[in-house]
Amino acid sequence: MNRKAIIIGSGIAGIASSIRLALKGYTVEVFESNSYPGGKLSKIDLGEYRFDAGPSLFTLPEQVEELFHLAEKDPKEHFDYLKLPVTCHYFWEDGKKLKAYADLDLFAEEVNQQLGEPKSHIKEALINSSYIYDHLAPLFMHKSLHDWKTWTNQDAMKAYLKMGKLGIFSTMNEANEKQFDNPKLIQLFNRYATYNGSNPYETPATLNIIPHLEFNIGAFFPKKGMHDITNSLFQLSLDLGVTYTFNQKVDEIIVEEGKATGVILADNKKIEAEIVVNNMDMVNAYKTILKKQKQPKLLLNQPKSSSALIFYWGIKRKFEDLDLHNIFFSDNYLEEFDHIFKKGRIYHDPTVYINITSLYKPDDAPEGCMNWFTMINVPNNQGQDWDQLILESKKNIIHKLNRILKTDIEPLIEVEEILDPRTIELKTSSAQGALYGNSSNNKFSAFLRHANYSSKIQNLYFCGGSVHPGGGIPLCLLSAKIMSDMIPDSV
Repeated sequence: MNRKAIIIGSGIAGIASSIRLALKGYTVEVFESNSYPGGKLSKIDLGEYRFDAGPSLFTLPEQVEELFHLAEKDPKEHFDYLKLPVTCHYFWEDGKKLKAYADLDLFAEEVNQQLGEPKSHIKEALINSSYIYDHLAPLFMHKSLHDWKTWTNQDAMKAYLKMGKLGIFSTMNEANEKQFDNPKLIQLFNRYATYNGSNPYETPATLNIIPHLEFNIGAFFPKKGMHDITNSLFQLSLDLGVTYTFNQKVDEIIVEEGKATGVILADNKKIEAEIVVNNMDMVNAYKTILKKQKQPKLLLNQPKSSSALIFYWGIKRKFEDLDLHNIFFSDNYLEEFDHIFKKGRIYHDPTVYINITSLYKPDDAPEGCMNWFTMINVPNNQGQDWDQLILESKKNIIHKLNRILKTDIEPLIEVEEILDPRTIELKTSSAQGALYGNSSNNKFSAFLRHANYSSKIQNLYFCGGSVHPGGGIPLCLLSAKIMSDMIPDSV
């Protein structure tokens, strides 16, 4: 008889974990408190408009494809995507615009023409980003940092010899100021700190690994939208026999004699299992379903990442200047991040991100219209007056877009839904609405994430964006891989 594995939460890491454990021979049951799978990687329908609710950037598609290959299925028959010719459109208040072409020669030419930056600076920066990736990804993305074998293999030895070149001893901003002359280009590359909810003026320059993913490897778009990542992997898990119970909260992880032996559901029903996997936010998990167990206070008390304020707007017009990904930069980036991380406030001139999937998936909006996923980075929830902050931010965002696009946005908004740190925590159980768990604002942050297993409780494992290796789709999928590799095949 197959051994049983229970997974708590059906975020993308939970779904990926279910696939991997099913392929190891486990009978897998997933309990999800929401009525749908995917966690942050879900969708919103507003009238004739459809929005991807959460993550909007897709990199390292091979992490999705690998799950189909493991199941001996052709990914193209179940999930398809395309490579973006332009990764992002950038806008500044002084009228400067920049297209970040996927073709590196075109991108270097564009940067030179628009910002006067030597082409060589872009190419050298991306070579450096590739260098960091080649030396650190094998350690920090693909292996457990809590296994001594990680630190004694050849990959680790190579990294030790290159420590000074990997950005460990400087901040992202300091490194970018050395790489580029134009403040706008420094700002553009500092933006990559926001990909894991961090502050470029504090986070280590090792995070300059991120541009490698977007430029040297590429940014992609699932042809059916980002939510298709969830849909396709969810269906794959069902095909492998995984069962899901939705609208079902877990009250407690049962621990007996130092071993996880199952869960207690909200109706006091006990479900036994040989393996328990927690995909719930690590902080909230210890506060609730593991509250009877010893608390890892050092990890729980780490500063949290930033959150987001998102306006899902149906816009009754098309804008030719806009692409799938668009950034409207603040005129004072340092002050914006000081507000987010030091003051717990929202700067009056925030950087605005707009994602428009209807440009690549036309049925996401009515003809002649656009679906705007309009987001700003904000502090996590510390009890601020969010209703007032939302009103102020909406006004500031609209004024900013009106200035740069030379239009009047408000009359064009046909439908609207709002997601703020409070509702992010409510829907996804992310502590304080932080999008990426603990922040990465110091050089030791990678080591201050929870391991993919419990060192105190046997047969208890962890996956998802709040544990190693971190948040974002690729890292969440890798967390499932690292975790499942620790679990023996069912016998």
